[in-house]
This record gives sequence, structure tokens and C-alpha cells, in this order.
Amino acid sequence: MMGEEYKKLSLKEFDRAAEKFDDDDPSVYNMCRRDYPDVLAEAVMEPFSDLLDAGCGTGAMLGMFRKDYPDRNYTGVDLSEKMIETATKKHINGIRFVAGDCENLPFAAGSFDVVTCSMSFHHYPNPEKFFMSLHRVLRPGGRFILRDMASNSRVMMWLINHIEVPIANKVMHKGDVHVYSRADMQRLCDASGMQLELYEVRKGFRLHCVVRKRIICYWKRDTMTRRCTAIRPPMCWLGFMGICV
Repeated sequence: MMGEEYKKLSLKEFDRAAEKFDDDDPSVYNMCRRDYPDVLAEAVMEPFSDLLDAGCGTGAMLGMFRKDYPDRNYTGVDLSEKMIETATKKHINGIRFVAGDCENLPFAAGSFDVVTCSMSFHHYPNPEKFFMSLHRVLRPGGRFILRDMASNSRVMMWLINHIEVPIANKVMHKGDVHVYSRADMQRLCDASGMQLELYEVRKGFRLHCVVRKRIICYWKRDTMTRRCTAIRPPMCWLGFMGICV
């Protein structure tokens, strides 16, 4: 399938699920809420003021963040306008909900300290575009915290990507695209100027991954004295990598 076909399937699935997404029935969506505490625990390991949840659905995870840490700024973005409508109807103060494509995040450069994404990434047909968009909206040193599906077994990963995902799309009309190995994540990071800090498969085939936007401090060379002076970008507080320009 082409990229837009995957997106149409995902839209159809989640538009249909929007009104029932927060129900307590034992659905796969309910099970995904078990991922939220780990995302929260990871996010608060470092200070942050502005957080974006990519593929936010009805805003359930952001509501949890807001309840525990009400002094931060929260934004949620989702491809499904019906999901965003449902989220907006909750009238949660301090959270902004925006309908948009995560492969082209509709926010200004350097808007966020943290971007989270829980059980949404495997729906993105163009992950390279998502990572480039992440790099743009994150501030220097900012983090991307990902929860998704994975396995430490190469055989299992092959079965998921080549058997389970195609069958689910054909039979259940889902928009699942791919689940990502460590090598896949490293490739995406290398191509987008990001740094893979953690790739860990936890209980229940859950991937817990942390990626950081690299900080580069450039050096300006004086042609007369041949001395180099560091030119550091804003918020360069994690050290530096010297590159002469």
C-alpha cells in the first residue's frame, strides 16, 4: 500500500473509535493505557516546560500529565479530527489539541522540550518525515519518548511485520505499517540528526525508547590568528561537539 492508503485506513479506524476510546471495556485501546505511567516517569526524569503528545487520541495521557504536573504546557496532535473533537470536549485546562499530520507537525521550530508518542508510531507510513519533523520542533537537547511494539527476537519481528501486520490490514482494515528494531531506530536517528539513547523491549512486547536532539556548538575560525571561538546555540547546556565553520 502507498502512504496515503495507510493513513486513510488509520483515519477510518480511529474516527470510528473516537467516541468509545475512553471506555473501560477490555479493548486494545484500554490496554494501551498501561503504557502511560512509564512515559510519564521517563518524561519527568529531566525538567521540561513544553510537551507535545504525537498521536494523542482523546488526550487521556495528557490528562494524566496535567493532573500530576499542572504547571507545564501541554499540546496534543492527532490525524483524526474526531479524536481531537472528543479530546476538546473534555475541556481540560492547560492542554491545547490540534488536528494535524505527525509527519509534518504543525508547530514552529523549537517549540517543545519533550515529544511523546504512545502506540501511534507504527501507523506512520513515512517515519523519516516524522523524525525530521521531530528534529525541527524539538529544542536543542530535547527528548522524544516512544512507546510502541517490538520484540528482542528477530524471528518474531519478521513475523509481526510480514505476517501479522498485512493480515490485520487486510482482514481488520487497520492502518498498521511497521514495528521497528534497534537498527531501524538507529537509522532514523542518523538520518535526522538525532541520538538514540535507549532502546528497551519491556514486558508485553512493549518498546520503550528515548531519542534526543543533538546539541552542536560550532566553532568560528579567525583566518588571521587561526584561533577558534565557540558559538553556542541557545540552551546549549549538555556539552558540545566542536565543528569548525
